[in-house]
Amino acid sequence: MLMTTNEPVGAGALAEGEAAALYRLMTWLSPAFPVGGFSYSSGLEWAVEVGDITDTASLADWLDAMLGDGSGFCDATFLVHAYRATEAGETTALNEIAELAAAFVPSRERQLETTSQGRAFIDIVRAAWNADGLDAVIAACSTPMVYPVAVGVVAAMHAVPLAPTLHGFLHALVSNWISAASRLIPLGQTDSQRVLVRLEAAVAATANRALDAALDDLGSATFRADLAGLRHETQYTRLFRS
Repeated sequence: MLMTTNEPVGAGALAEGEAAALYRLMTWLSPAFPVGGFSYSSGLEWAVEVGDITDTASLADWLDAMLGDGSGFCDATFLVHAYRATEAGETTALNEIAELAAAFVPSRERQLETTSQGRAFIDIVRAAWNADGLDAVIAACSTPMVYPVAVGVVAAMHAVPLAPTLHGFLHALVSNWISAASRLIPLGQTDSQRVLVRLEAAVAATANRALDAALDDLGSATFRADLAGLRHETQYTRLFRS
C-alpha cells in the first residue's frame, strides 16, 4: 500500500527544481542511458595489447594523464563553453565551439566515438526529454555535435547547473574507461573501484581547470594515448570500436 504524509519537507531536502535537475543529470550520464559508450575504449584496447596497461597501477596512471592532460580536459572545456554559449543564446559562438570540438578529435575512430555518442544523446533527449528551443539551438549548428558539446547544450537548455554537469560528465567518462579496461586487462570489480577512487581528486581538479579555461588553453600532451587511438583501427582482433 502506498503511504503518504502531509508532514513538511525537511530543511535539508532538495527544492523541486534541484531535484528535477539531479534526476535528469543522473539519468543522462548513467551507463544505462543508451548512447553506446560500452562499445568504445578510447584507444585503451591497443594500449592493453601492446603492454602499456597491465594492472591497476598502470591503468590509473594512463587514465590520470588522459583526464588531466588529454581528451578529458579538452572535452570538459568544450562542455563548459558550449553550456555558457547556449545559456547566453549565442548561437554563432556555439556553432564555432561545435566546429572546433569536432576538429580537435585526433583520430578517425575517436571521431566516430564522440560524434556517434553526441548524435545518440541528442536524439534520445529530444524524444524523451525535449525542452523548448532545443531544436532551434541544434539546427543553428552546422556540424554534428560531439558528445561533450551535446551534453553542455542539453544541460543548459534544461537549466541543470554547470558545475554538477561537468563533474558528472567526467565521472561518467572515467567510469566508461575503467569499464572497458576491466574487460581488457581484465580487472575485478573491487580493483576497478580502486582505480575510480584514485581518480577522484583528478576529476575534481580537471573540472575546476575547465571551468576557468579559455578556448586558447585547449591542448593535449598525451601522445601515446593519441597514438593508441590511431593504431587501434589496424588491430588484428578487436572487442571495441575505438
